[in-house]
Amino acid sequence: MLLDRPADLDKIRDVLEKEELKSPVAVLFGSDQEVMIRTQDQMKIKAQEKLSNTIAALGSGAALESLERPVRELEGYADTLVIANLGVDLLQQKDLFPSAKYGRVEYQQRDGKVLVTLENSIDSVYLNQIIGDLEAATGAKIQLRSSEFVGPQIGDELRDQGGLGMLVAFVLVFLYVAVQFQWKFSTGAIIGLVHDVIVTLGFFAFFQWDFDLTVLAAILALIGYSINDTIVIYDRIRENFRILRKTDPHEVINISISQTLGRTIMTSASVFIVLFCLYFIAGEVLQGFALALIIGIVAGTYSSVYICANITAALGITKEDLMPKAKEEDGAEATEAP
Repeated sequence: MLLDRPADLDKIRDVLEKEELKSPVAVLFGSDQEVMIRTQDQMKIKAQEKLSNTIAALGSGAALESLERPVRELEGYADTLVIANLGVDLLQQKDLFPSAKYGRVEYQQRDGKVLVTLENSIDSVYLNQIIGDLEAATGAKIQLRSSEFVGPQIGDELRDQGGLGMLVAFVLVFLYVAVQFQWKFSTGAIIGLVHDVIVTLGFFAFFQWDFDLTVLAAILALIGYSINDTIVIYDRIRENFRILRKTDPHEVINISISQTLGRTIMTSASVFIVLFCLYFIAGEVLQGFALALIIGIVAGTYSSVYICANITAALGITKEDLMPKAKEEDGAEATEAP
């Protein structure tokens, strides 16, 4: 949402706490006049709960039984409330659904119950009420830019699409390393990447941190960073296999890791500086992104040095796997004529 003056986050958070929203978060987004609010509550359900409490307070067993879609005859309306033990006259007398808030309101009866069909959805009305409370508390004029809900279905789509993205990345990495090096290197690289992703996701699952699109982006970025570090080590191993032809393969791998270790540490350290700045300075919006990369880079640096190369060695890599094919010499001996 956009305010016409610098936002007072403390007052905004006070309003959200008074509304008893679940785990509310208010952070600056882009400028000191733009605020993003996140909560684990769904506005539709929260609005239904508040209406249910209001109707129950009328007494005589009045209750909001359910929320339905409007019938076809009332196309253009948003919600239909099914209310029991309460007459239409009393509802209209109490003016529970003023047209100034809910737009057009239609009252019907079915099986002794009252159906109240509203032009404006109850969640939009509730959201407008919260914005009104925020304007009163901050003294600012507020413009709602967007409102989104990430529910179970969207969460499943996020999981499926994110998993598909990582699977495609793994396949492409495997093919690239196999073409540039050898399949034994590809296997080590993929195992290392899977290790990095599992470790990072494991931290988020264990500590119950929020997993959103920014964290998913960090996971995909981690795959690219980690494979880059692994490729540097693999390239040195390939180079040393061609130089140290009489040296044991395990010794060649050990020498290669030692030669690239300084570069690996310096690269990771420079990335850490940026990520720590993002985590502590950029605000809560990017904290999940930075935290995922911090964990992933620690795991990625470890796996590039200690997992990928060791898996390749365990698969029995030899200098013959990487030696360039001998070129046929000019003027090769011709086969003898019979």
